[in-house]
Amino acid sequence: MKTTDRTAEGIGERVAAQDWDAIAGDLDAYGNALTGQPLLSPAECRALTALYEDGERFRTTVDMARHRFGSGQYRYFTHELPDVVSELRAAFYPSLLPIARDWAGRLGRPAPWPDTLDEWLTMCHEAGQAKSAQILLRYGPGDWNALHRDVFGEMVFPLQVVIGLDSPGEDFTGGEFIMTEQRPRAQSRGSSATIPQGHGLVFTTRDRPVRSARGWSNAPMRHGVSTVRSGGRHTLGLVFHDAA
Repeated sequence: MKTTDRTAEGIGERVAAQDWDAIAGDLDAYGNALTGQPLLSPAECRALTALYEDGERFRTTVDMARHRFGSGQYRYFTHELPDVVSELRAAFYPSLLPIARDWAGRLGRPAPWPDTLDEWLTMCHEAGQAKSAQILLRYGPGDWNALHRDVFGEMVFPLQVVIGLDSPGEDFTGGEFIMTEQRPRAQSRGSSATIPQGHGLVFTTRDRPVRSARGWSNAPMRHGVSTVRSGGRHTLGLVFHDAA
């Protein structure tokens, strides 16, 4: 079952309407930033959650406990993405691109990302990263996700997005998004965020720039999910590079 054209309408406007100055500021300060306004309606969230049972939508399913990634399950979509997922990914890329380029400049790194997502994905495929990396995740009571990075090869876009599909405190408890930042010559610093239904959280794929005595340095970061205490938690993960 595909999402309707009407569902996909307005996605670009919703993404563009976010306070991108505030998002960029929070990313600079913490490595993650909640969107201020919802990206999806409750009905759109439920429609995406229902897709989890449609095996033909996905190229593979990962049991996190089996791989010692935590507990729970996630599925990678095929390249035949639901319209709303494709629209979200295409809408976020041009808003994230200036932040990505700014961070690369501060860290003295190359900024290989072209102006359009299609051009960037072509570069990924030519480098051998041709598998879809868009993820639908499902957690039940006691499930959690170990700290990790979604780096699937040499071609990496430095920011990604997770969208909450269930309502915290109503559909589930626990299950906060968590990040840790490795600090030089100091203990790691942690942060957490609760993602409201339909809202997104933008976060760094692997690190963020921080000021140092010699200019800018990179702070390595990892992300995960705290233990779900009750109910069920579903999220949509948007990754802007494909996988090897």
